[in-house]
Amino acid sequence: MSENRPSIPADSAPHEGDGARSEPGGRFDRRLIPPMILGSVLNPINSTIIAVALVPIGAAFGAPPSETAWLVSALYLATAIGQPVVGRLIDLFGPRRLFLIGAALVGAAGIIGMLAPGLGVLIGARVLLGFGTCAGYPAAMSLLRRETDRTGNDSPGGVLTLLAVANQTIAVIGPALGGLLIGAGGWRTTFALNIPLAAAALVLGALRLPKTSHALPGGRKAAVARLDLPGIGLFAAMLVTLLLFLMNLSVGSLYLLAMSVLAAAAFARRELRADEPFIDLRVLGGNAPLLATYGRSLVAYIVSYAFLYGFTQWVEEGRGLSASEAGLVQLPMFALAIVVSTLTGRRKGVRGKLVVGAVGQIVACVLLLSLHGNSPVWMLFAVALVFGVPQGLNSLALQSSLYRQADPERMGASSGLLRTSAYMGSMVASAASARAFGQHAGTVGMHELAWVMTGAAVLYLLSTVVDRSLYSLAA
Repeated sequence: MSENRPSIPADSAPHEGDGARSEPGGRFDRRLIPPMILGSVLNPINSTIIAVALVPIGAAFGAPPSETAWLVSALYLATAIGQPVVGRLIDLFGPRRLFLIGAALVGAAGIIGMLAPGLGVLIGARVLLGFGTCAGYPAAMSLLRRETDRTGNDSPGGVLTLLAVANQTIAVIGPALGGLLIGAGGWRTTFALNIPLAAAALVLGALRLPKTSHALPGGRKAAVARLDLPGIGLFAAMLVTLLLFLMNLSVGSLYLLAMSVLAAAAFARRELRADEPFIDLRVLGGNAPLLATYGRSLVAYIVSYAFLYGFTQWVEEGRGLSASEAGLVQLPMFALAIVVSTLTGRRKGVRGKLVVGAVGQIVACVLLLSLHGNSPVWMLFAVALVFGVPQGLNSLALQSSLYRQADPERMGASSGLLRTSAYMGSMVASAASARAFGQHAGTVGMHELAWVMTGAAVLYLLSTVVDRSLYSLAA
């Protein structure tokens, strides 16, 4: 058996609830894998399923794409803020409690969304959903790091690949499932889906995640004081004002950009002076490779999310396909992404994956410029297929980079920041889509969006080629 393939004999499995895990030198606790996977995919399933629901929701509430774009941005704003916060809480208190709280919020958001009387309440449900899905990924990465420390096996490629493939699989299911659910019971069923998913996460988390006890100096009150609430507030203010500016790009909204810059400056000053900073900028500033990974994640996901939301809206409105058909058009991308992730997951080195992923994005973006309102359906499938290559490479490579570059003691917060950078990319993509489409997702707007995507993909490639630190990374 390969050392990268996690397994554990039945007779050596740790008992639930013991503060101590099985003896050092054991194998990865396979019972942790189901809750790790389910928690980490709660956000991707809601990211992809909403793509085919934007047009039906807009029709139901009489809202144009510029307004329904908030359904995307609201979730990612909440997640961008919440990921590092929850990651820090996981570092302090352990993953189990935060995992269960997050799952409960996902269930509540599903109920609110299913019953929402208007777009405003629906956006609120997406905000709650964003905060609820914050715990899954940092909890999984924290558990992975702890198991690595416990077993002494610093070769997590198998589990990282499994997480990446699971996320790709969910992405395959998302658009197609969303189309089927909408066809069967309307767009509200896409929110109702969160109720059974949350219930499953609660059961798995309660039964399988260890009840680890953290010896926190000064007790829980001291730990709460270490959260750096002023820093969290300034971080949130920076992102909120930046998103508001991006969603309304105009001279009249420049004051929002100024507010975001001021909040960023105040945040940096606070974190550099705080004894227990929310984000340790001194350590982060000294870790240039990790900062570069965050930057690459941001630009890579501008392309990825612009395609997921912008292309899907154009397929429905500009090309005239139904929600179900639009979901099926996405299948080739995610199906190929699964194959690519599976085949390359255990290969050492991330630089080659990043370079090929960046080139793949550039090629796919150029192909978008060749599409028109009467393009045959096979061309839509072909473009989606080309996007599958970078989709399968980028997520895995960025995740592997983070694992090798981040401080093990802050793995939860560091992995949360990786997701934050991705969600900032999604917010830029959402704002670009809203500006390009305006009142209607037409071909001209789709081409304008494709040029923005091409610029981001070129920047992604350049940032990878010039980064010499990538040569030393193993997957």
